Amino acid sequence: MTASGSLFTQMLLLLGGAVVAAPIFRKLGLGTVLGYLVAGVVIGPILQQIREPEEVLHVAEFGIVFLLFLIGLELKPSRLWQMRGDVFGLGTAQVLFSGAVLTGLSMLTGLADWRGSIVIGFGLSLSSTAFALQILSDDGDLNSRYGQRSFAILLFQDLAIVPLLALVSILATGVGETDTSALRGLAIAVGAVGAMILAGRYLLTPLFQVIARTGAREVMIATALLIVLGSAAAMQAVGLSMAMGAFLAGVMLAESSDRHELEADIEPFRGLLLALFFVAVGLSLEVEVLWEQAGVILAAVPVFMVVKGIITYTLCRLLGSPHNDAMRIAFLLPQGGEFGFVPFTTAVA
Repeated sequence: MTASGSLFTQMLLLLGGAVVAAPIFRKLGLGTVLGYLVAGVVIGPILQQIREPEEVLHVAEFGIVFLLFLIGLELKPSRLWQMRGDVFGLGTAQVLFSGAVLTGLSMLTGLADWRGSIVIGFGLSLSSTAFALQILSDDGDLNSRYGQRSFAILLFQDLAIVPLLALVSILATGVGETDTSALRGLAIAVGAVGAMILAGRYLLTPLFQVIARTGAREVMIATALLIVLGSAAAMQAVGLSMAMGAFLAGVMLAESSDRHELEADIEPFRGLLLALFFVAVGLSLEVEVLWEQAGVILAAVPVFMVVKGIITYTLCRLLGSPHNDAMRIAFLLPQGGEFGFVPFTTAVA
């Protein structure tokens, strides 16, 4: 590997791009997320300084994991229970209606047959947790009413990954015992969530109490990282997103006396890795493909986002959101999400 392609040089480029772009775009009122994306596009596709963005993206995805853990720390189980109507009511309706309508559009335009259209429709019904939560965080709206409803929709979308993967397996041709394997996978996922809740309730808090008595700051940080990454790996092993595991661990520790110390330990990792995640997304853009498919993209993306936004707005209004909140949620969640690549990848395989 040449010096220009060394890991050290790559990290300098990524950090430099983030440091330069974020304040400029924040000053212009465009937000830090767009700044990070543009920095990634300039470093990667335009200047060709980093040719293997996948490695950066795999590491940077832990920014989403740490973000969901910190959000979980702010949500006590009692408060999460109060949100169950939004999570399973509004969240379910958004995924089902958006998925159904987008499936119909895919079939009408001839993008795919009915099986492929179902995968496309429900994959695109998911929104980007990383983008939406970063915007809410930048604007200080995470604890607002519209922020909480937006988060409830995103939380259900993460949960919907398991039934969507089961749906892809059922739609697949030439696969034996798909119904049985899909149900088995769903049962394993539900069992894993239950085990995570029990472990968080009866193991994590006593563990932190023991670690806190040592008085060693570095051990507390190592323990926090171990819990976040361990819970993320456990959920990934059963087909759920890593972010979901980290979120559940955060919720279980929300009533811990060490909650504020945990936030202080994890926050620097969250901020840096999430910034690198958006830069890595910019690195991963294939400009040639975008140029070749420019006509399809320019026609399809606005239609997709408008349709999804209208559905989200209508559902929010029907389920009690005032006009302004419903509009803000609709404008926050019309994009496709990073977790949509999971059913797409499974379908291709």
